[in-house]
Amino acid sequence: MRDAVARIFVGFDSKEVVAYHVLCQSIIEHSSIPVAFSPIVLDNLRDIFTRERNALQSTEFSFSRFLVPYLSNYEGWSIFMDCDMLARADIAELWNLRDDRYAAMCVKHDYVPKVETKFLGQTQTKYEKKNWSSMILFNNSKCRALTKDFVNTATGLQLHQFKWLESDEQIGDIPVTWNYLVNEYDKRDDAKIVHFTDGGPYFDEYKNDDYSDEWFAMRERVLAVTQKAVGSPS
Repeated sequence: MRDAVARIFVGFDSKEVVAYHVLCQSIIEHSSIPVAFSPIVLDNLRDIFTRERNALQSTEFSFSRFLVPYLSNYEGWSIFMDCDMLARADIAELWNLRDDRYAAMCVKHDYVPKVETKFLGQTQTKYEKKNWSSMILFNNSKCRALTKDFVNTATGLQLHQFKWLESDEQIGDIPVTWNYLVNEYDKRDDAKIVHFTDGGPYFDEYKNDDYSDEWFAMRERVLAVTQKAVGSPS
């Protein structure tokens, strides 16, 4: 069966370690299909990702996310997700949206950020296609322009605005519920993946954001399972 396992690459930031694990657990608990997680950790990419950090980068994976097709050997499909997300639905539903007509698929947000700064005082940059790249389904064989060298040298806008594709017609549209921007959009019960774009509830400033209670409940389940495992006899 083609792509029987959903390959999910998650952006990993050393300031948001707990976010990575909570997102993965939320995917696991809702998933009806096998999933394989690959954290995009800069220390693991030293021989591959060599570009210097830009002052405008809000996360460690701002640019390294575009290595996903390369890391997938340009085969099959892969999902990239920011770590500051929470799954509320079966990832199989998203995986089943893959459409071979497209090189990449994403939620095509059309909005202007409401806040001027992101978490920990990071600048909130505003540009066309803002947050399109925060969750991408890559049809890897059609993303060969994303070579290691290109990802290391291209500008931020070339990468985040999908200028590595011949045209926007190669970008498929995913329903907004699969990358629902917390505080940018009104809260709704049918949001399938929520995205804490201005800083997750693990930062004090954002503990009262919409969906924060669900995030903390998932974190408690992660901690409870871990503590039970550590405390149990071998």
